[in-house]
Amino acid sequence: MLYTTAYEFLKRFDFDEVKRNIYAQTPADVERALAHTHRTVEDFLALVSPAAEAYLEPMAHEARRLTVERFGRTMQLYLPLYLSNICSNSCVYCGFSVEHKIHRRRLTLAEIDREVEAILQLGFRHLLLVSGEDHGLRSWQYYLDVVKHLRPHFAQLSLEVQPLDTEQYAALGLAGISNVCVYQETYNEARYPEYHPAGKKADFRYRLETPDRIAQAGIEKIGIGALLGLEDWRTDSAFTALHLSYLKRRYRLARYSVSLPRLRPAVGGYNPACPIDDKGMLQLILAFRLLDQHLDISLSTRESEAFRNHVLTLGVTSMSAGSHTEPGGYAEQHEELEQFTINDARSPEEFAQYLQSMGYEPVWKDWDSWL
Repeated sequence: MLYTTAYEFLKRFDFDEVKRNIYAQTPADVERALAHTHRTVEDFLALVSPAAEAYLEPMAHEARRLTVERFGRTMQLYLPLYLSNICSNSCVYCGFSVEHKIHRRRLTLAEIDREVEAILQLGFRHLLLVSGEDHGLRSWQYYLDVVKHLRPHFAQLSLEVQPLDTEQYAALGLAGISNVCVYQETYNEARYPEYHPAGKKADFRYRLETPDRIAQAGIEKIGIGALLGLEDWRTDSAFTALHLSYLKRRYRLARYSVSLPRLRPAVGGYNPACPIDDKGMLQLILAFRLLDQHLDISLSTRESEAFRNHVLTLGVTSMSAGSHTEPGGYAEQHEELEQFTINDARSPEEFAQYLQSMGYEPVWKDWDSWL
């Protein structure tokens, strides 16, 4: 059966039932999943289960083989440029949440030029444009103006802002956006309102159907994921895998990426109820790589230097470096404007040198050579 949207597809699955299924997996289920050449979401449930914790070594061996076979020894490096911390939503975990009494700022084109000058000196040609979810009537036009302004300076522009309509994504695609990331935060619809009590983000279905609109607008690449720590990470990741399976069948021409952001300290001091530790993060990276050899997996500077070094060869294909999470953070630092605190504080040069010492060739300028 062909489902019209992701919401119609995913509503077939009960969050608690999927959770019970994951925790009921046995060592035999894990071994069966590892033995498969082409793995399904059912295999993924076994690979993210507690039973799979005893199989991390063979999972890592297979993940390393698949990564090198598909991507070689390259790592895509990107930098997030925070355009604005203005936000219309109330999200209990986010430093940009509308109720926080913080200084709000949206960069002008002149201020963006100063950021670009600093970013180009760092060597980056892949930029991720990030903003608070500002639902003002002119906000998307602002993004369009920024994309047109920046396109001559960068080989690739990606976007991570509030969900938009199909026509708006199409216009942004024509202006130069080739990759759009939107994260569901949690796929648990029953508990979703507890984390998003107000604002347009409270509309679970509209957000969940955003990748459908992105694909229908003809955007080349779509990034999805869950915010790790809100709900049981194994279950939210299983729903991410289900979402991915739907998108790959429904929109075969698009490419896909998964990001694995876990909650970091931010204004408001939110403490996650279901934190994921480093061992869980490792298991999750391995499970996604074993599920899909061609999937891009992104890991940001939310993670520590030691952890990022450890998982380099185990499935990750894209990393940020030298990130600032506040508007204007590259030309001039404003720590009070941060969305969250970064964890890996190495400069881009330091990180690139480490990659090279590990036999990697960081891809800075020529995006096409990495495909």
